[in-house]
This record gives sequence, C-alpha cells and structure tokens, in this order.
Amino acid sequence: MSSLVEYDDSDSETEGIPDCGLPSNEQAENPAGLVIPCEVSRPHSWKKDSSSKVSKLSSVGLPGNPVERMEHVVKFTERSLPYRSHFNPMTVAGTSDFKNHGSYVQKRPSLDDSNRETVVKPYIPKRRKQEQMSSVEDGGEASDQTSVSTADISQNIFRVSDYLGPHLPVKYTSTEIPQKMVFMMNEHAAPVNRVQWNPLRQYSHLLLSASMDTTIKIWDAVDSGKCLKTLSHHCQAARDAQWSLCGHKILSGGFDSTLYLTDVETGKQIYKSKTDFKVSVVRFQPQDLNVFLCGGFSPELKAWDIRMEKAIHTYKAAVQQHFEILFLPGGNEFLSTTDSVSRDSADRTIIAWDFGTTAKISNQIFHERYTCPSLASHPKESVFIAQTNGNYIALFSNQRPYKMNKKKRFEGHKVEGFAVQCEFSPDGSLIVTGSSEGKVFFYNYHTSKLLRSIPGDDSACVSVTFHPVLPSLLASSYWDGNIRVWQ
Repeated sequence: MSSLVEYDDSDSETEGIPDCGLPSNEQAENPAGLVIPCEVSRPHSWKKDSSSKVSKLSSVGLPGNPVERMEHVVKFTERSLPYRSHFNPMTVAGTSDFKNHGSYVQKRPSLDDSNRETVVKPYIPKRRKQEQMSSVEDGGEASDQTSVSTADISQNIFRVSDYLGPHLPVKYTSTEIPQKMVFMMNEHAAPVNRVQWNPLRQYSHLLLSASMDTTIKIWDAVDSGKCLKTLSHHCQAARDAQWSLCGHKILSGGFDSTLYLTDVETGKQIYKSKTDFKVSVVRFQPQDLNVFLCGGFSPELKAWDIRMEKAIHTYKAAVQQHFEILFLPGGNEFLSTTDSVSRDSADRTIIAWDFGTTAKISNQIFHERYTCPSLASHPKESVFIAQTNGNYIALFSNQRPYKMNKKKRFEGHKVEGFAVQCEFSPDGSLIVTGSSEGKVFFYNYHTSKLLRSIPGDDSACVSVTFHPVLPSLLASSYWDGNIRVWQ
C-alpha cells in the first residue's frame, strides 16, 4: 500500500515524523500544536519517493490559511483512510502519543467513553445468545431464576486475570502474612457468612460471597475489587455457598429451606430442591460432582443426587442442628459438627460418618463442652482442626479413631458464639482464623504460636480464606457486610 504522504529524503532531526503536507513554517504557526496521523496501516514505515517532492495531498487544492489547511487535510484523510472502522481520524493526538519515530500508539477503548465512535464489543457466549433468543420467542418474559444486571450480561467473567496471569505457571511457595488491605468491598447489606476463591487456578481471581441479605455475589477480588455478578435466588438469608470443583457452578443453601445449583456464566438454575429444614451448610462430594451434602436446623443430614433430583442418603443423629461438614481425603468418610453438648462431655459434638452406608463411625471424638462451628483439613498431613466456642482451635487426626492432639492448641482469639471459620494456608504452614472482635489471627501450625493479628473494626470477622495461587493474598468477611482483601 502506498503512503498518502511522500516527502523529501532529508537528514534533518525531524526526518522520522511526516509533515502531512504542511511546510515547516506553517506547522510553527499552528496555534493548537496538532499532529495529524497520516498512516495507520504501517505506522513504523513512511514510504519515500526521491523522484517526487510534492505531496499527493497538494492535488486536492489546500487553502492558504494554515488552520483551514489542516482541517482540509483531516477531512481528506477521513475519506481516504482504508481502515476507518478501526481508527477515527478526527480524534486528535498530542505529541506525547507519538513514539518510536512517529508511530501512533492507540489507547485501549473504554466501554464507558460515550464519545468514541467505535467500541470493541464484549464477548457473549453462544449459549447465552441462544437463551436470549428463546426468551424473546416465548414472549420476552423475564426469568425469575436470578437478577442479573445489564453489565453482567455483556461481560464474560471467566477470563485470565491480568495480575494473576504471570503467577499461574509458578509453583506455590511459602505463605506470607498479609501486610495491608488492598480492597474493601461493601455492596452487601447484611452479614457475609462465607467467602471462597474459585478452585481453578486460571479463574482464582473470582471470589464468591454468601450473605444474609439473600444474595450471592461474584467479585473480581484480584484486579479491581468490583462485583461482576449478583445471584438473587434465595428469598431469605443465603447461609452457605460453595464453588463446584469445575469452577463454573455455585451450590447454595439458605434459610428459605431451598438448595440451588447455578451456572455462573449464564446465571441459569441447573438444579433446585426444597428441603424440610433451614439449610446452614452445603458441601460437594469430592469424587462425584453430581452429589452433595446439606445440613442445618434438623437432626438429619441429606445427600442429594442432581441427576436423580432427589435425596439418596439420610444421616440421622440425635441432635437439633448441624453446623459444619468436612469430607476427609478420599471422600468415603466425612465429619459433621452439631449443637449437642452434655454436662460432663461433648458427646456427638463431632461425628464421623461413612458416606456410602450412612453408618456412624464415631461420635466420641471431642470431649470438651464446646460446640465447633468450623472444620478444616490440612493440605498435606493427615490432620484436621476444629474451631471451638472455647476460644481456641483444637487439632485432631483424620485417621480412626480421630484422636485429639492435647499438646497443641491454638488460642488467643475470641469466638463468643459466632460461626467463625478457620483454615490452613495452601502450604500448611499457617492457620488463619477470624474472631468475634473483628481481628484476623495467624498461627504457626508447627509451634502453635500466635504470629500476628490484623486489626478490625469491632465487627465480627466470620470467614477467612487464603488465595490458592498468590502466597500473600487473603480474603475476609465481616458481620457488618464488608469484605476485605489483604496482601
């Protein structure tokens, strides 16, 4: 393609930048100091022709006034540029936008800039387009499965994070204690019961939160701290939620006694089931993505199969409520915590179950008079921890008979009746927990010593979770509805 401008082969200092057909004295008289990009297809190569020293633009009859002459050049360029759909010649750039001998650096288009004529349209998955077309054919009825904003529809949240991308090939090393807060997310209007990072490394910038305000939100908690999608299935408090192992679905349960499995990308309900009790905990079976457990304000735990759309197992205990469920490695056994506390011992406070036969393996695991609102398994060793309402964390073996380690106890924080969660770091070296006073506490797993605490704002910190890729990133949620990300 021949250049629109041909100019003299000179050894002057301004050789790299074309003059767009304007003499040097007229450019000096230009009051606006404007520079007109004359070639967008090959910005780094300005074709010269030593046989001709007259610009092709001179044939269009330019006015004598320098400013009018420049405007005439702009109009001519707009008509003759071959890629008008990718470049707006009326957008005038300053001299700072020219680098590398006159090449034009085009800025990334902003979706919020209404002045731009051309905007890169966001990617919309084919499945979502088909659903939108079918809804229009059915009369345009609005779906009652979820309330999704306009921005949600036009945005594909499953992308590789700009900040996270360089860290994905790197193996996780030792965990570092966060030093400062990087994001404060406060769009929830009620306590946030649980936060969890997406389990897939490439999508682990996504953070889900389940709140008592009935909503479940998905956040970009690595790059921007913004809410990407809001799911409003529940009509009462969303008590618990969990990512599926494939990272594209969310299982949730709430005080409306309803269970939902939702496709995050489309917001569509994959599965819905009504229970006869208020749900407070839901967990996927680690070996079968179509099976999950739920418990709550009932003496029974139930296992549901999504394919059969019914409960396939029932686990009965002489209790009134279940707080937590933890699958042990392999998925054939799991633990549950209850509200059962006797006068002399905590019989049935922690119960071990066989998943397939529904039989109790042991109910004599924890013998102190405190309930346990949270359990967490070590990523490398055969142990698990239990958060207790005695203001300490107890350590147990996850091999039968699940003996408690009486020599190790992680204490220094307060629980005081809140469902405060605890967790191991991905490398297993640290234990992190929230507290009723709003602080986040870090313990050394091997020495059980308190290493550091992050101050709060007097609102209970009920959920904490380490990032699976970045060794110093932590998310925490609070009783006042706030979510904080620390690094």
